[in-house]
Amino acid sequence: MSLRVAVQMDPIETINVAGDSTFALMLEAQARGHSLDHYLATGLSAEAGRVRAPTRSLTVSRDAGAHFAWTGAAAARDIGDDFDVVLMRQDPPFDMGYITATHLLEMVSDRTLVVNDPAEVRNAPEKLFVLRWPELMPPTLVTRSLAEAMDFRARHGAIVVKPLYGNAGTAVFLIDKTDGNLPALVELFGTVWNEPFMVQAFLPDVAKGDKRIVLVDGEPTGAINRLPKSGEIRSNLAAGGSAQATELTPREAEICAAIGPDLRDRGLIFVGIDVIAGYLTEINVTSPTGIVAIDRFNGTNTPGRIWDAIEARHRRRLSQSAN
Repeated sequence: MSLRVAVQMDPIETINVAGDSTFALMLEAQARGHSLDHYLATGLSAEAGRVRAPTRSLTVSRDAGAHFAWTGAAAARDIGDDFDVVLMRQDPPFDMGYITATHLLEMVSDRTLVVNDPAEVRNAPEKLFVLRWPELMPPTLVTRSLAEAMDFRARHGAIVVKPLYGNAGTAVFLIDKTDGNLPALVELFGTVWNEPFMVQAFLPDVAKGDKRIVLVDGEPTGAINRLPKSGEIRSNLAAGGSAQATELTPREAEICAAIGPDLRDRGLIFVGIDVIAGYLTEINVTSPTGIVAIDRFNGTNTPGRIWDAIEARHRRRLSQSAN
């Protein structure tokens, strides 16, 4: 069955087609005969229980610099009635604009399949959702208190301090046990952000890599090991990290088995988790990345696995509505 797919993402002109996970999903959708429309989250409007956006039909190709072609003019379309599937794939930050988009898409989720489920995306910010599994995590504190942060460092030694709603390794700081900058950093975080920040015990084995594991409908489908560049603790590819092939360890398989059923039940079809030295550090549900690198190393087709899951969910919805 051909599906009408709307992709809520950043401007398609700006993406790097060589590594962009959303673009890989679009290529796979097109190969399966699904139609594609593009729109920006800022274009969403709601009135009288309906949600619309100015979408534009397009085709995509692997040719960098000529990777898309518009096939129609932009037109206001009903997101709930005119599409079978919406991919919510705009990049963070997970700010009020992002949260508002989840509320608007939730209004149409009874009529069109939104991936990932918008209510669950809203309820699962990466650095807070992971707190549901403290037994899988390194020692972690969420606070705005300098006293709490100082006490945590006294108990655990070197710490990593990062904003709750940051992304791509932005504003991640390593503070060792004698560093006098912790009070100033807490003051800075309190000035820049209203919400608490996260403090975690530093894991020295991050030098050996930060593993990104992709789960599709709760099942692990592949992983890459991201290595920080020299002089860095951040292994995010956006922060200059490099990727290498890897396989899951028994501990990582155990982590996936522990969290996978909950992810599936929540409608979080495409999820990327981060694991350092056998500890779960983040669960990424907003706009996970890494599938292009995983497939390059492993010869797999992760977009195909994701679309298999999407199509299966869509068929179940049709069957349930028919009954």
